[in-house]
Amino acid sequence: MKIAVVGVTGMVGKVMLSVLEERQLDITTLIPVASEKSVGTEITFKGQPVKVVGMKEAIDMKPDIALFSAGGSVSQEHAPAFAAVGTTVIDNSSAFRMDADKKLIVPEINAASLTKEDKIIANPNCSTIQMVLALAPLHKNYGIKRLVVSTYQSITGTGVKAVEQLENEYYGKKGEMAYPYPIHRNALPHCDVFEENGYTKEEMKLVRETQKILDDRSIAVTATAVRIPVVGGHSESVNIEFEKDFTEADVRRLLSETEGVVVQDNPDVNTYPMPLMAHGKDEVFVGRIRRDHSRENCLNMWIVADNLRKGAATNAVQIAQHLITHNLLG
Repeated sequence: MKIAVVGVTGMVGKVMLSVLEERQLDITTLIPVASEKSVGTEITFKGQPVKVVGMKEAIDMKPDIALFSAGGSVSQEHAPAFAAVGTTVIDNSSAFRMDADKKLIVPEINAASLTKEDKIIANPNCSTIQMVLALAPLHKNYGIKRLVVSTYQSITGTGVKAVEQLENEYYGKKGEMAYPYPIHRNALPHCDVFEENGYTKEEMKLVRETQKILDDRSIAVTATAVRIPVVGGHSESVNIEFEKDFTEADVRRLLSETEGVVVQDNPDVNTYPMPLMAHGKDEVFVGRIRRDHSRENCLNMWIVADNLRKGAATNAVQIAQHLITHNLLG
């Protein structure tokens, strides 16, 4: 089993290496891939040094799987070349998510749709993954009509420059700005670039990707995405309007029975999800489950997950595990 990690020196790439080690995939050859400036340097995998290679050398090695986390332009340029030599690409960028002929996969929800013919598989956006994992069992039971989502997103979703900006501002140092404004002691209602409709790309990803993953274009979704000075993970306030009525007890039961979801919901003892507690974990945490009394069949929830793990690296590795387990490579 040969697995390439493209963008291995980036924030998500490094987490991918950790998750691959933790989940003990039977990898005979790891192929770390990065930009030319990193070629020849070494990373450590399972306690052993491994040299970073360039894109052409990695393609020539014909890996079984290539995990991509190097940005959309890199994926668009090089993922098809990997696929052409028989590699199955799992891409973490937005390059292929909305392509009609590419599958957008959260393994617990729709991995069963994958076949050997799927040579480029899209990993959803981090904020979408954690939300749909909690929504899927509820949609199946009650039918979701409308979602109103507000996100409170970690700076790690932007990348290492954002982390450096926050650290510089915390310590009163001048440095490069990842955002148009300070992020320390601030909240920016601005994740990614603005589209013509006045929404940001991050907000529209929540709309489009949710409908595709849940395979229901009738679900109405509106979102506001906010960047906050947090490192541990993304948080989401989600208001859900259902076709059918529900009980809060049944909602908690359904979520508790959902693979990958942990219910933390006991206000009496201040139990609710927080990014501080989700950091470094693979689960999606759900709490503040309560009926919205202003509308019929309406529910509020608070959803938290580590965006670098389940929101990116872990979800991609889980897809790889599914492909291996179900003999969908080659």
